[in-house]
Amino acid sequence: MSKKGWIYYIVVLFLGALIGSVLGEVVAYIIPAGVVQQFFLKSATATVGPGTLNIIILSLTLGFTIKINIMGVIGILIAAYALRWMK
Repeated sequence: MSKKGWIYYIVVLFLGALIGSVLGEVVAYIIPAGVVQQFFLKSATATVGPGTLNIIILSLTLGFTIKINIMGVIGILIAAYALRWMK
């Protein structure tokens, strides 16, 4: 069994988030508006930033937002299952 590095886990999270976003959009169109749709699409948001670094010739602003919902978690699980066979 090979030891997976931190890059592997970042890839799993990123791909899972993409898969979850696509699944969330599909669910939004398939399931009629109501409690079930809200359960799958309601999300928690964490935000950092924006932080600004201002040098005389360069101004750099960084920040990010993480938005996670049930479909995102399902997407991360799907990506983890699919990528577990990679070495």
